Amino acid sequence: MHYELPIGAFIAALLVLVPLPWHWRARNVPTLSIIAWLFLSNIMLGVNSIIWADNIRIVARVWCDVATKFQVGATMALPACCLCLCIHLERIASVRQVRTTVEQKHRRMLFDLSMCWGLPIISMALHYVVQGHRFDIVEDFGCRPATYVSVAAICLVWVPQLIVVVLTLVFAGAALYHFFRRRLTFARHLQDSNSALTTSRYFRLMAMAIVQMVWATFITVINMWLTCRDGLRPWISWADVHSNFGRIAAFPRVFIPAEQWAWTYFIFWTLPLTAVMFFSFFAFGQDAVKEYRACFGAVRRIVHLPEKANPVQSFNSFAPRFPKAGRQSTAASDHAPATETDTVYSKAAADDFALTPRSTFSFGTSPPYDAHGAHDYDAHSMHKAASLSDAPPALKHDVNDMA
Repeated sequence: MHYELPIGAFIAALLVLVPLPWHWRARNVPTLSIIAWLFLSNIMLGVNSIIWADNIRIVARVWCDVATKFQVGATMALPACCLCLCIHLERIASVRQVRTTVEQKHRRMLFDLSMCWGLPIISMALHYVVQGHRFDIVEDFGCRPATYVSVAAICLVWVPQLIVVVLTLVFAGAALYHFFRRRLTFARHLQDSNSALTTSRYFRLMAMAIVQMVWATFITVINMWLTCRDGLRPWISWADVHSNFGRIAAFPRVFIPAEQWAWTYFIFWTLPLTAVMFFSFFAFGQDAVKEYRACFGAVRRIVHLPEKANPVQSFNSFAPRFPKAGRQSTAASDHAPATETDTVYSKAAADDFALTPRSTFSFGTSPPYDAHGAHDYDAHSMHKAASLSDAPPALKHDVNDMA
């Protein structure tokens, strides 16, 4: 059994969920749709590799009907989602629309939903035209969609995908062109457009769309070549193509040539690799770091881990500098003897913040002064001040306006 197949598929499915929270808060329909399509596709790949590990039993027929159609839709979904994303990025960079109203946001959301989900559903329906039988089962890989290899299959299955890919690259190029023309005012325009995008997020989305489209072009061309390299079959009629439609073809490992098996193995890993590429573009940004910190803080609270203390200073090292209003000084001069009532500050002054430095790591208390500028030193404060090498100098008599 190839244990790496289900393990890799399930890990890829979990990785695409990592950027989900901040894309959900941004209500970014294209990226949320990419996450949904990649997650479900990898889950189906993992389940297939478990059910049909080392066997070609014809089981779970309804599951295969759903899974094979979903595979057809997924090949169109990723280019369609990236196309919507690049259209939005090009609109922002072109400065054709400074601010977006609520109605415009709703229209854009409907357009994104129709492209990201409606277009793949249409491709599923068109696949039925060239579906020669129900589905195929390949040992270790599970059920695969069946296609009657003909000119009609090329026009209905692969050419639309390539058209969407080309349109995506065109809009991505236009967005980059507009950016380099207005690169000096681009950040200000993002602020004026009331958009949640920043310059770094903009380039991450743009880079992700371009890389995914180059990768999708490569996969589509390879898949079309592998399917059509043995020649095309003639399209005679609808009845001829769909005759014996309920047939299920099974392909054991021993009957598959080594080269064909290697390509099948490679095609399986294209979806997990696509999920890993998507994850790599959003897993190390500022949004991701904030989410990681929030998750760590939640886990720390659950397991009751103590918070890291500040080694430099704390609020306990602060002492009051000025007395509370209403306290009267009893000293007549700087060297007047202290009375018993003036040996310490009143407790009511304990919530004043100290501003005079007492050492390199804490703040001390400056002696209060009366309205005439005379300081009210007590014996305890004088003793502590004399013991410090960096004690503050005595205030002059003409500084009664510093308070």
